[in-house]
Amino acid sequence: MKRALLISLICATSFALQGCQAEQNAAAEQSVKSVASVIDNTSRSERNKQRDQYRNPVETLEFFGIKPDMTVVEISPGGGWYSEILGAYLADQGQLYAAHFPANSDREFYQRSRAAFAERIASDSHFSNIVLTEFSPSGEVAIAPDASADMVLTFRNLHNWYMGGEEAAIRSAFQQFYVALKPGGVLGVVEHRLPEQRPDADMLTSGYMKESLAIRIAEEVGFELVASSDINANPLDTADHPRGVWTLPPSLRLGDQDREKYLAIGESDRFTLKFQKPATKD
Repeated sequence: MKRALLISLICATSFALQGCQAEQNAAAEQSVKSVASVIDNTSRSERNKQRDQYRNPVETLEFFGIKPDMTVVEISPGGGWYSEILGAYLADQGQLYAAHFPANSDREFYQRSRAAFAERIASDSHFSNIVLTEFSPSGEVAIAPDASADMVLTFRNLHNWYMGGEEAAIRSAFQQFYVALKPGGVLGVVEHRLPEQRPDADMLTSGYMKESLAIRIAEEVGFELVASSDINANPLDTADHPRGVWTLPPSLRLGDQDREKYLAIGESDRFTLKFQKPATKD
C-alpha cells in the first residue's frame, strides 16, 4: 500500500515520467488481496478444505466480484464453512456480518448452532472482525444496517425457506437483502438445482430448487440478474434420490446403502446467480 501511494504521488507531479501509469497500475494490482491467498488460513480444517472441490470458494467469490474492502453479509452461516474464508479475507479492510439463527429461537438446534458460532468469534482470530447479527425469513431483526452492505451472500439456503414458507418466505428474505444492500450492491446466490421440467411440488421435499423461481422472485423484489455460472454445476447429479439432496455427501442419509455410488456422484448440482440492486431508481 505504501509503495502504491508513493508511485501515485510521483505520477501526480511527474507527468512526463515514462511508464508511470503502468507502474501505478501494477502496484495497485499487487495491493489487492486475492481470495486464493487466504484459502489455506489456519481456521480451516483439512475436512473443510476437502469440500473445496465441490464448493469452489475461490471461483465462486471471484464470480460474485468480492473485494477485500467490502462490507459483506453472509446469511445463515451455520458452522462457518464460508465464514472461515470470508473472515480472513475481509479482516484487514472490510467487514463481515454473519446473519445467524435468531437469538430468541425456541429451536434447540438453532440455539446450539448460534452459540457455537459465537464461541468461534470469541476464540478464533480469523473471526475477530465478524459482527454477529441474525436472520429469519420473517425479518424481525435487520441482518445489517440499511443500505450498508456491498454484498449479501446466501449459500444453499433457499430450499430451507421454501420448505418452511414456499415463495413468500424467499420473497421476504430477498426483500431484507435488498434493504441491507447499497445501491449497486450485489446479491450472490448458490443453491441445489432442480431440473426445470420437474414438478414444483418436488421443491417442498427434495432440497432442490428451480433456478427460474429464484430469478423470478429476485426480479420481482427489484434485483437485476447480472450473470449466472456453472462454477458449482455437477452433471453427475440427477437431483432424483431416495432422501433428496441429503442422499448425497456430505449428509449420506442412507448410511452404507449405495454409499460408494453417492460418493462417486459427489455433492449436489448447484446454480450460481449474481444479482444487483439497481444503482439508481428510475
